[in-house]
Amino acid sequence: MHGQGIGRRARLAVASLALLGLVAAACGSDDGNGDSATTASTEPAVKITGVPGVTDTQIRFAAIGTITGNPTGACTLACFADGVHAYFDYRNSQGGIFGRELVLAETLDDELGKNKDRALEIVSSDDIFGAFASPVLATGWADLAKARIPLFAWNIVAGEAAADSIFTNNGVVCRTCLQRDVPYVVKLAGAKKVATLGYGVSSSSKTCAETYARSIDHYSDEIGGAKTVYTNASLEFGLPNGVGPEVTAMKKAGVDFIFGCLDLNGMKAVAQELARQEFQVPLLHRGSYDADFIEQGGTLFEGNYVEAHFRPFEATTSGTSLGAFKKWMAKRDKPLTEPAMYGWIAADEAYTGLKLAGQPFDREKVIDALNTKATNYTAGGLIPPLDFSRNHLPPTETDLSHALRYECNVFLKVHDGKMEIVGGTKEKPFVCFPGGETTWTEPTLRNFE
Repeated sequence: MHGQGIGRRARLAVASLALLGLVAAACGSDDGNGDSATTASTEPAVKITGVPGVTDTQIRFAAIGTITGNPTGACTLACFADGVHAYFDYRNSQGGIFGRELVLAETLDDELGKNKDRALEIVSSDDIFGAFASPVLATGWADLAKARIPLFAWNIVAGEAAADSIFTNNGVVCRTCLQRDVPYVVKLAGAKKVATLGYGVSSSSKTCAETYARSIDHYSDEIGGAKTVYTNASLEFGLPNGVGPEVTAMKKAGVDFIFGCLDLNGMKAVAQELARQEFQVPLLHRGSYDADFIEQGGTLFEGNYVEAHFRPFEATTSGTSLGAFKKWMAKRDKPLTEPAMYGWIAADEAYTGLKLAGQPFDREKVIDALNTKATNYTAGGLIPPLDFSRNHLPPTETDLSHALRYECNVFLKVHDGKMEIVGGTKEKPFVCFPGGETTWTEPTLRNFE
């Protein structure tokens, strides 16, 4: 692989970095299975010709994303592909769909700076039906959308996801609208003086830090009087000079809670500096739902909060697809990871689209079926429902017509090196606010099946 210099890679990555989970999670109601294709399709194959990637025995997909040159410290494409493979194993054990096996035929490493090149490879191929995506940068998504190739993606680059042929795990959300999830955790923690941190070179990270600072102040009366007393949305990506002065400034300001719009490595650096200065206050991690990362930190993350955007591995499995995910990941001897879960969800979207389209199917019929029929999609209870008829476009502060029905997240707290659900319960882990509004209300705990 021919990578670029690490400085150049870092600048590229943070130019549109949303990998940190800096977008709000998609949410919905207790409506059950929704439009997820929870039952197997046993309909025999109908002869199909002239559709790329479709043979009499297979439906072939490619996955595109970042392995080489990933500066964020997260396992993106490789772990994401683990989830796709596991889901395809699961469905193929039931006979596949329409008498054909689902096959992840290619995994294309975009080496961080070559996402467009890899996307064009898929566009020019006559052997790929649809694509999966887990990149740091999504420069090739527009090419896939123009070619009307259905794309099922981990929505870590929300700005590029606003196309009706791109289906993500959490819809397209407003980054600048008031948010209630972090203020809720501030209230849960009993904090009064909050700090928010972001990278200056990344618009998503910078906006995240500024929006949540504003949100905490806006909802101050509802969350026990907490205020933002320190915001730094101009940190250098990778924190090459550490965060000693910043932690000193937070300590001087009396900060008792820190929210970081940072990646795994950034959050670890902040935690290490807090420990060095003997300044022990809880962190809220937006993109650190990683059991190995937390466990390897030892006491470093004790008492910290972690946010997740799907039914967490710590929750009960009854009535959902979580049990199937765990079973088929174990069969492949792969760890349970956040990217793998999003790969599984993306694969379920592809399967659901095929099933809703029926036979004979092609790319356009799958896109149309999801956009017209999948209006209450839950991936078998793994995520709150999405409505693909209207969740491709982002809402704004003045127009919430495309807002998610509910705004839900899952919160966990680190105790003895393990993550435990807080706020919600193992049975009802989702903490949900009504969507389409910004009025403060006490959240509702929900379970989706």
